[in-house]
Formats: sequence, structure tokens, C-alpha cells
Amino acid sequence: MPKDLRDFWAGLLYLIIGAAALYMAADYEMGTAISMGPGYFPKVLSGLLILIGAASLVRSFIVEGEPLKGFAFSKIIYVTISIIVFALLVEGAGLAIAVMAVFGISAMASKFFNWKFTLGIAFGAAIFCSLVFVKGLGIPLPIFGSWFGM
Repeated sequence: MPKDLRDFWAGLLYLIIGAAALYMAADYEMGTAISMGPGYFPKVLSGLLILIGAASLVRSFIVEGEPLKGFAFSKIIYVTISIIVFALLVEGAGLAIAVMAVFGISAMASKFFNWKFTLGIAFGAAIFCSLVFVKGLGIPLPIFGSWFGM
């Protein structure tokens, strides 16, 4: 029996996600560190997730943890809704608005939620993501979408 159920369930989740990603990337060419193929990043990342999951599982049987106090269903709903809203907004409203929405909605899941702080972080993240992903990496997403006539 695990001594820390948080580590146990987190480790199991990491193992499952890592194994699923590794399975999906199995047919992709790996390449080398100098000449990376399309499977290099997903395979390395999934391997790291599997290692973290295994370490967390082992730790759950060794280190005593706090008991779980229930299932945070409302927090999962906030985060899930924020991801769905991002997907619905990113094309029409643009990346900046979608990023601000995902930060605003998912932040409401925190017991430390504060509107002023959240808006500041969301605004900063929108600027950062716009500069890095659209301007820097050239990802074809509108910063402000067609809903704003841009």
C-alpha cells in the first residue's frame, strides 16, 4: 500500500501519459541530437515523463505523505473549461485574447485567486506568447483575430 497517495496517483498519471505519447510517436523517425527527426522531441519528452512517473511511484511507497482530502472536481472543471475556451477563441479572437482567457479562467481554480494579480499575469503572458510564438517562431496565429477586424 502506498504511503503517499498524491505521489502514487501523480506518478501513475505521468506513466500513463508518457507511455501513450511514446506509443503515438513510435513510428516517427528519431534522428540524432544534431539532426533531430520528427520523433526526437516526443520520444525524449515521453521518456522523461515515464522516468518522473516511475520515480514518483517509487517515492510513494517510501515517503509518508499527507492524506488526500477529497477530489478537487471544481478545479478540474475550471482548468478544462479554460482549455476549451482557448481552443474556441484562438482563431477568431486571436492568441492574445485566448491566452488572457486561459489564464483568467484557470486562475479561478486557485484558493489564492486575485483579479488584479491574475489580469497582470494574463496580460504579461499574452505579450510574451505573442512575441515568442507569433513574432519569434513565426507560428501562423493572429495576435488579434478576425473578430476585431484584423
